[in-house]
Amino acid sequence: MEASDDTEEPPLPLALTRFQVSEEFGFLLPDPLTELPAPYGPWMDIAHELPQLIMSHQLRSRVHQMPQLSTQHLRGREELHLAHLVLSCITMGYVWQEGEEGTVQVLPRNLAVPYWEVSQALGLPPILSHADFVLANWRRKDPNGNLDTIVTLPGGESLRGFVLVTLLVEKAAVPGIKAITRALCAILQCDEETLHRALQELAGAIEAMSEALRRMHDYVDPEVFYTVIRIFLSGWKDNPAMPHGLIYEGVSHEPMAYSGGSAAQSTVLHAFDELLGICHREDSAAFLHRMRGYMPPPHRAFVQEIQRAVSLRQHVLSSGDARLRAAFNRCVSALTDFRSYHITIVTKYITIAAAKAKAGRAEPSARAGPSGGKPPSALEAKGTGGSHIFSFLKSIRDTTREGIISA
Repeated sequence: MEASDDTEEPPLPLALTRFQVSEEFGFLLPDPLTELPAPYGPWMDIAHELPQLIMSHQLRSRVHQMPQLSTQHLRGREELHLAHLVLSCITMGYVWQEGEEGTVQVLPRNLAVPYWEVSQALGLPPILSHADFVLANWRRKDPNGNLDTIVTLPGGESLRGFVLVTLLVEKAAVPGIKAITRALCAILQCDEETLHRALQELAGAIEAMSEALRRMHDYVDPEVFYTVIRIFLSGWKDNPAMPHGLIYEGVSHEPMAYSGGSAAQSTVLHAFDELLGICHREDSAAFLHRMRGYMPPPHRAFVQEIQRAVSLRQHVLSSGDARLRAAFNRCVSALTDFRSYHITIVTKYITIAAAKAKAGRAEPSARAGPSGGKPPSALEAKGTGGSHIFSFLKSIRDTTREGIISA
């Protein structure tokens, strides 16, 4: 055997493909499937009609007529992710069809059993999460690169805008995800020039994420988000509307409680926090840690690998290099600004919208259920993931800011 060429680069400590992270799409599922194999037609038929079935109060009866399908014909990650997305959206519609006051206690066996099996196969919880609704819920509408969702819920264009703007934030993060691997490699090789460049790329990516998030104002109506969309992203843990959780018939006799979809389930921010050595306060850190259970296991493993890696912060501190410190601080400042802007968005789409909805509830014309437009009240001060939203968001913003290295 010939000796290997000494100029060959050593393997990166964090090869993205090991963690099902795409060089082009980051944590997004690259080119998700839009149709399941023929045996799963009954699921797809319902999925294609979900908003209409929910708004006409017919989804529950359609689900009761649905055959119980075996999951054994599902092959590969893409089919499993689409099945999970479809069953997640059907489940959210089934639970919340009649609004907060008409919830169910049992998810029927013909939906619960296959949903549980697909969830187990993917290592995801049996509820709609960020991994489903954003990462695996996009398709190209035309050759010009215009995007659309695969499965939708009530909320029309605002719902579509909410998913796709969140997706654009994930896409903007991709250069930053790649910069993580370069930065950690550069530390190991004592290559300060490459490390400086990687930090500049990371800061640029976080700034681009903030720019993408600003587009929420253009595509999502606050009133539609609060009164129609939000309930379908809500879970049955820490939610007064479903205090006992949900029984998955045929899976467990005891009710199970899961958090709804939340931006805290995005792997991107966890990865950046770990790289930059941001330490959140105990209660916020505990919630964020719990949200990792809603990520695809390979993505969770990526975050854990960064956590175990050499400390970037310590390296910058011990180097005494002013350029490195400035580049590091630009990353922390950009992440602080992103979190501040997220608070601005939440203020508009939840706090102000909740106040308007509360005023509207006093009017006698308020009707019951999401299809009647009666605004939900159970999560007025909470996020869909169940956290006390403002104390949580301000806490993680402030602890991010504390990560700045002073001169």
